[in-house]
Amino acid sequence: MANHRRAPRSIFRSGAVRAMAGRLSWGLGDQAVSSLTNFAVGLYVARELGTFAFGIFSLVWVTYGVVLNVSRGLATDPMMVRFSAVPEERWRVGVASASGTAIGVGCATGLISLIAGLAAGGPLGNAFVALAVVMPGLLLQDAWRFAFFARGQGKKAFFNDLVCGVALVPALFIAGRIGTVVAFVLAWGIAAALAAGYGWFQTGILPHPRELVGWLRSQRDLSVRYLVENVSNSGASQLRAYGLGAIAGITAVGAVRGAEQLLGPFLALLMGLSLVTVAEGARVLQRAPHRLKHFCVILGGGQAAAALCWGLGLLLLLPDSAGHWVMGDVWDSSSPLILPVTLAVVGASFATGAAAGLRALGAAKRSLRSQLVASLFYVSFGITGAFLGGAAGSAWGVATATLGGSVVWWLQLRIGLREYVPPGADEPTVVFEPIKEPIKE
Repeated sequence: MANHRRAPRSIFRSGAVRAMAGRLSWGLGDQAVSSLTNFAVGLYVARELGTFAFGIFSLVWVTYGVVLNVSRGLATDPMMVRFSAVPEERWRVGVASASGTAIGVGCATGLISLIAGLAAGGPLGNAFVALAVVMPGLLLQDAWRFAFFARGQGKKAFFNDLVCGVALVPALFIAGRIGTVVAFVLAWGIAAALAAGYGWFQTGILPHPRELVGWLRSQRDLSVRYLVENVSNSGASQLRAYGLGAIAGITAVGAVRGAEQLLGPFLALLMGLSLVTVAEGARVLQRAPHRLKHFCVILGGGQAAAALCWGLGLLLLLPDSAGHWVMGDVWDSSSPLILPVTLAVVGASFATGAAAGLRALGAAKRSLRSQLVASLFYVSFGITGAFLGGAAGSAWGVATATLGGSVVWWLQLRIGLREYVPPGADEPTVVFEPIKEPIKE
């Protein structure tokens, strides 16, 4: 009787893909809630405040983006790499330290924001004082989301963001009655603080801010590189916004931010993409290293295609009357910038696939190198464009920068895949599927 060998079970035919699909579904649902929440906040603020005040709110927003990336680089990015797919007790220890570190970062940066706001004075200074008050709650709520995805519990992250979105409804209504930038910043932060409190209820884990020093010491091999990488990313956005404001005025900042707001679902998705993709990339790497490249291509290409379709839909299908209804006076200055902003998001979306792969590989040096080059492109092209053509020139400069930066990311991922050495191995493994030659008879 002939012996039949059982064919190895493909990862794509196993329960691993079904489990991944379930986790990604909750991840997409969570990102949908987060994206729609940020989208609604931006549009409502733009409509209620006008272009100049919305420019102030935009400067606060990009500053928060820098601080958020500091927190992620020091606290939650290392947690995603080292505390995904681990026993629950180990996960709880990592989450307590990482969330405590996020609170510590929020307090420290909040103090800086407070001092800067008091020194600046006026509407801009008041907005930064308000940001100082809400910073710890904003960062803690973001840390819980990372913790849930590291554990594969995207459902909990979804409900946490849902709580934040529901709390924003009355908060924004009250802020609209007051009609100041400070009121909107406080409304946004208070809703996040409520969701952060709900995150503590969901996990039963008490954050340990006293573990900050120990956490930074134990994770410094990753956190230092991720910190520089993240800050170079968000810092480039902040420098470009400040530079555009200095060159063309705060109204130009509001115009660019208004166009970006129309792409809000994808920009918010980019901001929180690592919640799902790094953990899933790490799982793919553990099970089938040669599949990581395909995972990254599908991830980046799919998101880039979706962003392009959304932007083209805005250009071709959204009438001026609807734009004015949604954004008020900001629409007139933002609508001509939709095309370059769309192309910028397409480039950034495609790059996220490579970025997720490098994070999953733990190739911090290569991801840092890619981010530094991409950030240099972003700042130099964006500010040069502002000198040459104001808001429109800056938007086209950023589009050129992000498309060029995505090429750098993918070149570095290709090299990182070739250099990958699995734990316990002495030689690099083959993570590209070999080309199968026909069998010679």
